[in-house]
Amino acid sequence: MIRETHKIDATDKVLGRLASQIAALLRGKNKVAFAPNEDIGDIVEVSNAAQIRVTGAKAKQKLYHHFSGQVGGLKTAKYEEKLRKNPSFILRTAVYSMLPKNRLRPNMIKRLKFVE
Repeated sequence: MIRETHKIDATDKVLGRLASQIAALLRGKNKVAFAPNEDIGDIVEVSNAAQIRVTGAKAKQKLYHHFSGQVGGLKTAKYEEKLRKNPSFILRTAVYSMLPKNRLRPNMIKRLKFVE
């Protein structure tokens, strides 16, 4: 099985629409031999992740939560903070949540590369 490499420029692309396209490529849904129980997806290289955009007021309202498991361990960060510190986190998180929640997901997300 030969995996193709798809190069995507994220400049001025909407976050959710781009993430769903990337998730489909990582799963292999664009191939004739697609089967939901096989990992035949391609490699996706994304450039300019910092120039991705969101619609509406999401840039100011969208929140990312992380829970450490301890009492009072809920950390919350705004979209703007995450975009400034680590722009690839936003797109990776969106794509990760769109992939199937099973044993294939960790291997699929490893094929998502960010080129700056």
